[in-house]
Amino acid sequence: MIRRGALAAAVLVASARVTAAVPAFEDVQRAYLPSEAVLLDRHGEVIHELRVDAKVRRLPWVSLARVSPALVDAVLRAEDKRFFEHSGVDWRALGDAAVDTVVRGAPRGASTLSMQVAAMLEPQLKAAGQRRTMAQKWDQIRAAGELEKAWTKRRILEAYLNLSTFRGELVGVGAAARGLFGKDPSGIDEREAAILAALLRGPNAKPPVVAKRACQLAGTPSCAAYESLARAYLAEPPRFEGRPALAPQLARELLTKDARRVQTTLDAHLQAVMLETLQRQLVQLASRGVRDAAALILDNASGEVLAYVGNTGAGSSAPFVDGVRAPRQAGSTLKPFLYALAIEDRLLTAASLLDDAPANLVTPAGLYVPQNYDREFRGVASVRTSLAGSLNVPAVRTLMLVGTERFADRLRETGFESVVESGDYYGFSLALGAADVTLWQLANAYRALANGGQWSRPRVLPAPPGRSVAVMDPGAAYIVSDILSDRNARSITFGLDNPLATRFWTAVKTGTSKDMRDNWCIGFSRRYTVGVWVGNFDGSPMRDVSGVSGAAPAWLDLMNALHRSDARTPAPARPADVVIQHVRFVPEIEAERDELFLAGTEVAEVHVKPPLPVAARIVYPGEGTIIALDPDIPAAAQRVRFEASVPDASLQWRIVGEAPEAVADALWQPHAGRFELALVDAEGRELDRVRFEVRGSAGR
Repeated sequence: MIRRGALAAAVLVASARVTAAVPAFEDVQRAYLPSEAVLLDRHGEVIHELRVDAKVRRLPWVSLARVSPALVDAVLRAEDKRFFEHSGVDWRALGDAAVDTVVRGAPRGASTLSMQVAAMLEPQLKAAGQRRTMAQKWDQIRAAGELEKAWTKRRILEAYLNLSTFRGELVGVGAAARGLFGKDPSGIDEREAAILAALLRGPNAKPPVVAKRACQLAGTPSCAAYESLARAYLAEPPRFEGRPALAPQLARELLTKDARRVQTTLDAHLQAVMLETLQRQLVQLASRGVRDAAALILDNASGEVLAYVGNTGAGSSAPFVDGVRAPRQAGSTLKPFLYALAIEDRLLTAASLLDDAPANLVTPAGLYVPQNYDREFRGVASVRTSLAGSLNVPAVRTLMLVGTERFADRLRETGFESVVESGDYYGFSLALGAADVTLWQLANAYRALANGGQWSRPRVLPAPPGRSVAVMDPGAAYIVSDILSDRNARSITFGLDNPLATRFWTAVKTGTSKDMRDNWCIGFSRRYTVGVWVGNFDGSPMRDVSGVSGAAPAWLDLMNALHRSDARTPAPARPADVVIQHVRFVPEIEAERDELFLAGTEVAEVHVKPPLPVAARIVYPGEGTIIALDPDIPAAAQRVRFEASVPDASLQWRIVGEAPEAVADALWQPHAGRFELALVDAEGRELDRVRFEVRGSAGR
C-alpha cells in the first residue's frame, strides 16, 4: 500500500510539471551536425572531409528509407517490440518492469523508442545517475505522448536511429555502420544488425557480452558466428576509410565547427589531376633529393582558384606545411616584373642591348658578382633574349637602371606582401629573386601580366569578382608576355625542345633559388595561370634540378590537361599603344626581326657601340675584406691572389704603408695585420687602392 501511495503521489506531482514543447522534426534534423565538415568543389562534389568535433563521431543524418530492414527489425525486437501498436508508452512492458522492480528487486527499464527520443530531445529528462527519478520517468512518459501526437512513427524511429549512441564516440546509425562495418546503413545484414541492436543497451560492453546479447536477440542456438563478428569489428577502434582528402590545406583553413559545409571555387577533377601530377613528378625527382611540391591554378578572368595543392602528403618532409602560402626565395621568377617596369618607364625596349659580361659590384656587404645559370656570358644580348633566356647579369644591370627601391615598390603593388624590406636591404640580388614570396602571390602576379597589368585578389570562395587595379602599363605587360612566349628567344638557354613549349599560346618563366633550394615554373595561357613549386620544405637543397627539369614538366602536364579540348588558344590581342617595327642589329649580333615597342620608342636599327676604355680596378680583395690565415697550412705555403678588372701584364701591385712591398705575379704571402693595396699602371700612376685585413696565424 505504501508503494502504491507513493506512486500515486508521484503521478500527481508529475501531472503538474510542464514539459517543453515538442520541436519540429525538421528542426531536429537541421540541428544534427556531423562531426565531419566537408569541403565542396564548384559543382557541389565533396573533395575533402575534416573532423571538427572531437567529442563524438557523427555522419550526416540518415533517412529511414536508407536503413536496412534487417537493422530496423533488430532494433525494434531489442528495444520496443510493440512500437507500432502503442501511443508512446508500452503499459504492458511498464507493468512487467514495475513487477520486476518492486517484487523481484531486479530493476528493469521499459522505455519505448518514443520515450527514449523524448529524453534525447529534452535535457531535463536525462537521468541524473544510473536511473531516472520517478518524477523524471513520468515527465518522460508525458513527453513521449506529446511526441507521438506531433510526429509520425516513422519519424520517431528515424530520429532514434540517428540520435542513439552505438559504441564509444559513434552516434547515429550512419557512423556506427560506417565505422564498425565499413558499410552504409542500407547494406547491414542480419548478423551485423543484431550486433548493432545489442550495442544500444551497452555501447561500451566488451565483445563477448555484445555477442551473447546479439545471439539471444537473433534466437539462434549457435553463437560462434556472432562471437567471431564481435571480435573482428569491436576489438579495434572504429575505422573510417575512403574519405575524400584532396585539399587538406584549404580544409584546415576553411572548415570549422561553425562552417561544416563550405563550397569553394575548386574543380574536383582538376584537383585530383594536380595532386596526381605532382606526386608523379616527385617520383621522377626522388633520386635528386626532392620531396615536396605545391601548385596552383587560377582562372585569369575571375581570379577563381580552380586547383590548390599545398602539399602532396605521403613522403613529404613536412606533411602539414602549406606550400602555396609558405614564403620561399623567388629566383628568376621576378625578372618579368623588373623588365616590365623598365619598359614602362621607357628606360629600355625589347630590342635594347644589355651587357652580359662579368660584373663585380661593390655593395656595403662586399662584392656582388652575379653569374648566369650556365656560368657562360653572351657579351651583348637584347632585352628579349635576356629575359626569355633568363640571363642574370643583364637583369642586374636593368635593376641598376630602374633602382632597387622603385622595383621593391612595384613588387608590393603587384601583391608581393612578403617583400617587406626596403630595396636597399635586398640590393642588386633583388633582380635575381632574393626576396621571399609565396606561390599564391607569384601566380596571381603572373595573372596580372596575363590581364594586361590589372591585378585583383584571387578567390577560393564563390563571390563576385573583386575590384581590380592597374599595377603596370598594359603595353609593357603585353610586351613582356610576348617575350615569355617566344620559344626562339628562350632557346639561347633552354634549347627548342623543352617542357616550356606548348601546342598552344603560353607565356612562362622558370626560377631556381640559391643553392637549388626552390624551383619554380609559372606561366599562363589566355584563360589560366598555373604555378608550380618543387623543393624541400625543410630547406635542404636539391641536386642538379633546374626550372626545366624540376617544376616545368608538372607545369606542362597541367597546362595540357586544362587545354585538352581547347588546344587552339590564340595569343592575346595587341594593345593600341604597342606597335610592330622591323629591327636589324648592326653588327648582326642577333637576327633581324619584327619587334614590339611602346608607341614612340620604336627604332629600325640598333647599333652596338664599341666598348669604351675602362680603367682597371681592384676586384679582389674588395674594400674592407677580412682574410683569415689557415692554422693547418704552413705560412710559406699560403698565398693570396690579387685580381684586377682588366687583364693587363703591365699592371703592378704594391702594398703601401710603413713597409712598402711590391707583389710579383699578383701572388702575395699573407701575414697578420692591416694593409693598403694599390694597383699601378706601367707609368707608375695609381689606378685604385683598397684596405684589407689579415687575421690569425699560419701553421709551421
